[in-house]
Amino acid sequence: MPALDQDRPLIRHFRQILLWPLQLEVLSDAEGAAQPWTGLEKADSPWSRVECDVTHDPIATQERQYKEFVTFLPYVQRFLYGESRSRGVRPDDAPSDSPMQVFRRRDVAGLRITLRRGDIPIQLSVAHVDLHFFFDIDVVLLTVEVHTDDLPWSTALELLHRFGRAYPSGWDEAGQGVHNAYRTEWLGADGAVLAKSDSDNREKFLSFVCEHRAPCIASHWAFLLRPLILEHAAEEGAVRYRQLEYHRMPVMAYLAMDDPRALTSDDFVHLGLINAFRPGDPLPRRDPAVAEFEDRYCDDRYWTDSEAGPNTRAICTGNTLMLVGEAGSSYFRNEVHGMLAQFRHQFLLLFLIAHFHRATLLVFSDRLVDAINDLDIRDARSQLRFRKRIRDNFEAFLRFTHRYWFHELSERAQVQGLFCRCATHLGNDTKYQDVKEEVRDMSQYLDSDTQRRQSNTVIRLTVVTTFGLIGTVATGFLGMNLLAEADAPFAVKLGYFLAVMLAASLLTLFTVAKSRPLSDFLESLAEGRTGTRAVFASLRRIRSKREGS
Repeated sequence: MPALDQDRPLIRHFRQILLWPLQLEVLSDAEGAAQPWTGLEKADSPWSRVECDVTHDPIATQERQYKEFVTFLPYVQRFLYGESRSRGVRPDDAPSDSPMQVFRRRDVAGLRITLRRGDIPIQLSVAHVDLHFFFDIDVVLLTVEVHTDDLPWSTALELLHRFGRAYPSGWDEAGQGVHNAYRTEWLGADGAVLAKSDSDNREKFLSFVCEHRAPCIASHWAFLLRPLILEHAAEEGAVRYRQLEYHRMPVMAYLAMDDPRALTSDDFVHLGLINAFRPGDPLPRRDPAVAEFEDRYCDDRYWTDSEAGPNTRAICTGNTLMLVGEAGSSYFRNEVHGMLAQFRHQFLLLFLIAHFHRATLLVFSDRLVDAINDLDIRDARSQLRFRKRIRDNFEAFLRFTHRYWFHELSERAQVQGLFCRCATHLGNDTKYQDVKEEVRDMSQYLDSDTQRRQSNTVIRLTVVTTFGLIGTVATGFLGMNLLAEADAPFAVKLGYFLAVMLAASLLTLFTVAKSRPLSDFLESLAEGRTGTRAVFASLRRIRSKREGS
């Protein structure tokens, strides 16, 4: 660990929460395909479902959960916690579970991380490792919360910058990954190493990209997600995942300091834009994100910059959500009534919902692109598959819009304000409109294609009816005893019947096969646009044309 700089503030309590959205790829014939979390409920799984059981929770925990619940508007409550458990007004309407299913990993208790080669390892406690699944949406979000006390400011920035990268973005001359931590290890309750990073295995990452045209996930993150398997990995698994965005995971951080007013404006910029600028590097002053930092990203409703306080500043850039406050404030450090409780629960949920919205929209966009790439207009099976995929996506998008999409989260000003900042900086509204237009264009294409097919069918039926009229009139003469075979043997009558049916069938099939040129012939004949010779010339061309039905 770097030596403590006496001029820099010390972080009395530090918490970091990583949130990683991933796209799920579930085999259609796999068991529990509709519920991809089924594999996490097996007896030997380290995962277990997270449920709120206030019956056995202590009063303090009940109160914390109550404050979390009432923070959100009713439709958000139903999204997060499900329907009411007692339905007295409509007893036939059974209560429904939450559309969000949460599973927690119980075997990971600690994190040991070495930021650079030669640094002393830092050991942090792991508060929780959760997976969030959603009904009807092939998105999963991994959340990891770690914490420690008495961390130097420079070390905290390096930790925020380096921890939370799915794979190395490159390697230095010594073969070590750049920007990511030198070594990361997950620890069990007994201190045993459960998994460690492999960022120095350059050949693994390079060969994987060359073979699959997709990045490989570092081993310690792959371990954390099992039994979910990376999309192109050689391991067997019915539920797989793929990356949606940049390898740098969205991050939240809570920093309790003796005097947060000791931080300079550059310190706040480095903290809020930790994903954009390396700690210690000079800031580009002309960059709009730096020049307009406070107006764009800072929520200062509880920041007075005075000894009387409060001095709590929230910074939200979309991919980061930072909370800085006074360690000596009992309200800021309180895990039941104070800002620490809000950060770990209300703020986490608003951050999760904003990123869930974005991840889902990216999944819809990716599926539409994949459907277009898979379309071959010359292949009938490809067209049928394309129409089915587009209709399925349209239905899923409607369910997402009515079940999950909302702009107002809470009546509490700070919670709603941070959610709006996060959604705005992520560009969720713009992305929603783009996907909506893409789905609408696809739907309109299917409607127009259906109308075209119906029009062609009407043309064929019209041509068949017109030419069938000739046969109908001709066979009508049979009723005038043109062929008096009423007393003929049954075999003779059956022969006539089969002959007429065969001739009529062949004529009908031929008319259907040549319906388009025959339609052109009839239209030319009716409108008199060409001479008689040209009309019959077009009729003769029917023999040489091979028109599709």
